[in-house]
Amino acid sequence: PAGGASLRLCSTRVALEGINKPVIDRIIRVDHAGEYGANRIYAGQMAVLGRSSVGPIIQQMWNQEKDHLKKFNELMVAYRVRPTVLLPFWNVAGFVLGAGSALLGKKGAMACTVAVEESISDHYNSQIRTLMEEDPEKYKELLQIIKQFRDEEREHHDIGLEHNAEAAPAYSVLKTAIQLGCKVAIFLSERI
Repeated sequence: PAGGASLRLCSTRVALEGINKPVIDRIIRVDHAGEYGANRIYAGQMAVLGRSSVGPIIQQMWNQEKDHLKKFNELMVAYRVRPTVLLPFWNVAGFVLGAGSALLGKKGAMACTVAVEESISDHYNSQIRTLMEEDPEKYKELLQIIKQFRDEEREHHDIGLEHNAEAAPAYSVLKTAIQLGCKVAIFLSERI
């Protein structure tokens, strides 16, 4: 370029001045990891139950998760956030969790959905509180995205309950174990 100026596509970047970069980095990194993991869970469920009567329902939820992941991929570029180094682990762990829960049958897959989506919507609520305390106007776009995704995760949670998640074998043990795993994944993905 003339005059030694560098070319940069501004449309994919946001103004980073005045934002709490460590907070935003942590939020976007963990949400990207969560949506990545959710995609892998649904991929695992579809590998086992894709041709069953619950296949179209799982596919519908997976399609929304794909949209969520796409948005967080865009936000990572816009806010210049690096992904968690744990993505290769979440790739495998998510698929194994999805396929493993689906091997328990439709109710097992739905129990997994209820556990994960409840954890994620609670986590999104915590992030909403954090951003509201920081500056709701400054983070208006990010708040809108997180609120929309939280509402869609709640829908997935409710779909799981409507499809007999609570009748899965050892439901309360399964739900507790999955939610503990989600808490660990959130903790690690925010930081690493």
